[in-house]
Amino acid sequence: MTNLEPDDLRHLRRALRLAARGRYGTAPNPRVGCVVVRGPAGGREVVGEGFHARAGGPHAEVVALERAGRAARGATVYVSLEPCAHHGRTPPCTDALVAAGVARVVAVHRDPDPRVAGAGFARLAAAGIDAVEAGPLAPGLAADAVRLNLGYLVAAVLGRPLVTLKWAMSLDGRIATAGGVSRWISSPAARRWSLGLREEHDAILVGSGTALADDPRLDRRLGKAPGPITRVVVDRRLRLPATARMLALVAAGGGPVLVYTAAGDAARRHELEAAGAEVVPLETPEPAAVLADLHRRGVRSLLVEGGGEMTAAWVAAGLYDRVHAAVAPLLIGGRDAPGPLGGPGLDEAGAVALADLPRLDDLRVHRRGPDVLVTALRRGCLPELLSSVGAS
Repeated sequence: MTNLEPDDLRHLRRALRLAARGRYGTAPNPRVGCVVVRGPAGGREVVGEGFHARAGGPHAEVVALERAGRAARGATVYVSLEPCAHHGRTPPCTDALVAAGVARVVAVHRDPDPRVAGAGFARLAAAGIDAVEAGPLAPGLAADAVRLNLGYLVAAVLGRPLVTLKWAMSLDGRIATAGGVSRWISSPAARRWSLGLREEHDAILVGSGTALADDPRLDRRLGKAPGPITRVVVDRRLRLPATARMLALVAAGGGPVLVYTAAGDAARRHELEAAGAEVVPLETPEPAAVLADLHRRGVRSLLVEGGGEMTAAWVAAGLYDRVHAAVAPLLIGGRDAPGPLGGPGLDEAGAVALADLPRLDDLRVHRRGPDVLVTALRRGCLPELLSSVGAS
């Protein structure tokens, strides 16, 4: 096949919209949508639809095939990601497609998971099914599919969790007043959006400065994701008090608290562990070491909500993939009012040209209440992932 028909694109976009319904519950699995249709091009009838709603639950293809029933025989199946060909918590989707007797499968792009990585397409082709990889023929569609599964793909391709940097700031770029007041720069609508980001990530991270100044709970409150979020504090000197609100929530199911530190104070460590924390000693609790340990623990997406010093450390390390900023129609001013990136600056020595400083791609802007929400990707992130799934 050398091109895609408008009908193909329409059903693939429907599959992506279905996949987005699994926004909160699929991790560490990808979000996947599926549409089963019958009939000639231009007049195809949808006979089954489905999406992957929860990790461990039925995959999108299985749901759609069950809804199609006998009508799936000889049908065309549109799916947002290459069907899996391995046994995990559920059987391979390729087996279900073959057993249903479908004639054609069109997937947006291949799955970079080494257990799949083209094996799904190969299994279908070996069974006589016309297997089509649409991504190289529809790069815009492939880019939308990659954005939808950014966390899954970063973990699969880069071998580390997706890192999202998030902050709220005034229109003049301050995240707090000179006196340290930051509640509330953003509107209630923007804050609810921020809480929604916690539902999408496996873990949330702050520095000890933020933990001491704000005493945050760092928990999930919207009830959209199954289970609690992992709370992370980078605390070099073990300054977090045992009375911190986030620790009080551990016993109540608010999620584990990991404290990364370089301090060897056994008494303080014992005090925090007695309060419910897990203290993780690292020689240097820098972003790379913290991220590596989180990945070993199964974390596949991390939301960094720390103050300017912490955020700057992740930017300086180049360990971020996405930025979310809520910009409020507020002016704070003041030489000493902090901005979202603290520290000495990325051009501390004054030897770096502006052209060589980090720039962002895929900038998107929308509104929440009176605030403007800005989302962008690390430059090169999207092309890198598109290349890894054969869609560049």
